[in-house]
Amino acid sequence: MREFESLMTTEEILSGVKESFIIGGESKKNYFGFSSVVTDSRNVSENSLFVPLVGLAQDGHKYVDSAVEKGASVIFINRSEYDKNSEKYESLSERNMNLCIVVVPDTLRALQQAAGAYVEKFPSLVKIGITGSSGKTTTKEMVVSVLKQKYTVVYTQGNFNSETGLPLSVFNIRKEHEVGVFEMGMNRVDEIGEISAVLKPKYALITNIGSAHIGILGSRENIAAEKRKIFDYIPEDGVAFIPAEDDFADFLGKGVQGKITYYGNSVPASESSVHFVKDCGLEGTIFKIEGEVVYLKNPGIYNYRNALGACAVGRLLGISASQIKAGLEEFEPVDGRMETRKIRLKTGVNVTLIKDCYNANPESMMNVLDFCSSLEGINEKILVLGDMLELGKDSAREHAKVAEKAVKAKPGLLILIGEEMKRGYEAAVKVGFVNSKYIPGRDENAMKEAAESILNFAKEGDMVLLKASHGIALERIIPIISEEENQNG
Repeated sequence: MREFESLMTTEEILSGVKESFIIGGESKKNYFGFSSVVTDSRNVSENSLFVPLVGLAQDGHKYVDSAVEKGASVIFINRSEYDKNSEKYESLSERNMNLCIVVVPDTLRALQQAAGAYVEKFPSLVKIGITGSSGKTTTKEMVVSVLKQKYTVVYTQGNFNSETGLPLSVFNIRKEHEVGVFEMGMNRVDEIGEISAVLKPKYALITNIGSAHIGILGSRENIAAEKRKIFDYIPEDGVAFIPAEDDFADFLGKGVQGKITYYGNSVPASESSVHFVKDCGLEGTIFKIEGEVVYLKNPGIYNYRNALGACAVGRLLGISASQIKAGLEEFEPVDGRMETRKIRLKTGVNVTLIKDCYNANPESMMNVLDFCSSLEGINEKILVLGDMLELGKDSAREHAKVAEKAVKAKPGLLILIGEEMKRGYEAAVKVGFVNSKYIPGRDENAMKEAAESILNFAKEGDMVLLKASHGIALERIIPIISEEENQNG
């Protein structure tokens, strides 16, 4: 047996992963053990469990040999793969004394089942799940920042929130952790159901029900039905946190076994202990919780709503008002989500840049454009909007609505980028807006053309917003226009 503490024993794996067996049987069990879990062979290190996944364009089994060379100690393989190449894998097992190959019906399901069994090793861990159409990563980070004031917290790193990301995230749980905060995303039917079964959260929060992935799921009603599966495992002494202003709020609460706590602007201060004070535009929001004045650096009322969710979770878990204040004031905007800063353009003028390029759907677009409409004390607004992806049959209508909303924000210049944004450009022209520019495509030339338009238009004190789905990568514009970004390399 290797000299390290394995995350799971042979018995735990074989019990948790149904219909699995180890090549070599009993003779191999003494060598079983792993200290990390990866699905990308490039990330394999000594004593990793490597789980090769099979997708439409890629079969991870091709990288088993590479994983072994890098020191993987345990490898899952599909039963169908073993049946086709049994001699290869039996030989590989025999040649590598410290390698255990576990044959499973399906590697993705095996990863999820193993992760679920691993979570059960920590019965005292307070488990919290967070999902929603938008704002879930920001809300998760706010909740973590608040809870860290009192507890040792393990949480989703970045946005590892998918059918594979959530299982990989829970393998970071260790015995010293008191609370686990895990984000759950989806882009297909029952993905939330599957990963909720892994975590089985006692507490769960939904940020909102929007149109993200509507092209896959078909309707907001279907999205709401999928999102509320995060509440499926809440026990009677658990809590479902539901956004009070969401039009699906009542639907989300149906069938919840535990208590329901509503949060949001419409919840009376007597119940939430939160009093809104002032929207400070680009400078953020000021509010009070039980008399403590909180300055939230994240601009936008929708980020204030995210903070209200964090306040609700914090209060439930015994975080004091002063600790909530400290947690929210320590919180920094998540990379690519409403990052606001002053930059100096290559033309020598200084502008305010709002970088919100991580993701986009109709609701998040409307939120940002509402925020831009409310801004005061700036010169002109330059709005650069790119395609929103995965909207299906609703795409043309939603892109048109976004452009119409953008026009109402009274920009000095509106730049629309991507194939889908052609509908937005047509809508802007239809309502008589003349200061708009359409750039088809999303390649480097498109970014250069957008950058040139910004540099030609921008004056001292202007604001530049970059907002689009992650796949458009609008952030590529920044080093082209910014003097500082160019100098920093």
